[in-house]
Amino acid sequence: MRVLLIEDDILLAEAVSQILRKNNFTADVCKNGNTGLDYALSDVYDIILLDVMLPGLDGIQILRQMRKENISTPTIILTAKGELKDKVRGLDCGADDYLSKPFETEELLARMRAVARRKGGYHDEGIIDYGDFSFNPHTRELTKDVQMILLSIKEGQLLEMLIEYSPCPLSKDRIIEKLWGYDTDASYSHVETHMSLLRKKLRQTGSTATIRVVRGLGYILNDNK
Repeated sequence: MRVLLIEDDILLAEAVSQILRKNNFTADVCKNGNTGLDYALSDVYDIILLDVMLPGLDGIQILRQMRKENISTPTIILTAKGELKDKVRGLDCGADDYLSKPFETEELLARMRAVARRKGGYHDEGIIDYGDFSFNPHTRELTKDVQMILLSIKEGQLLEMLIEYSPCPLSKDRIIEKLWGYDTDASYSHVETHMSLLRKKLRQTGSTATIRVVRGLGYILNDNK
């Protein structure tokens, strides 16, 4: 899952981004409100963590503009401890949840899972069932019957995206945006390499699911049941 963190506290932003990456999230960090809004309006993120007090636009202004532009990305407001008015304003403007600073890692991750479940991005206990296999995005374990294979971070992110988009095609450009971001040297060949590795691991489990290419559109995951 791709997360946008809009937070001007450099130390906190670095700590949270490390937590996210350690837990297999792809994280982008913005340290001012104007840039944060531009990133949020791209609509490529699965979750947004949004500080209230920011240089430029504040968190409430960002949230209002997002909802005005019909960006429905689940958003958690980060507030100073005890700032009830910020929490209320955030929720009234369309935030999905709030988290008071300082916060524990376990609570942050739990609240992220909760808002993602409401969107449909997580299933019970984090396990995604598709066709004849199961996938755990937290541990990156791909399982069919008793056969289990561990996917790399990029393979796991690819599989999660393919499941989310199925039965619609997933373009290479969209994959690069979500998995590598905008400021990247990643090319179509990177996508093709990781997709080839993912196909191989799917076959190794004995799954009948296949990833096929639709010329000019992208990749489609079929369960072939």
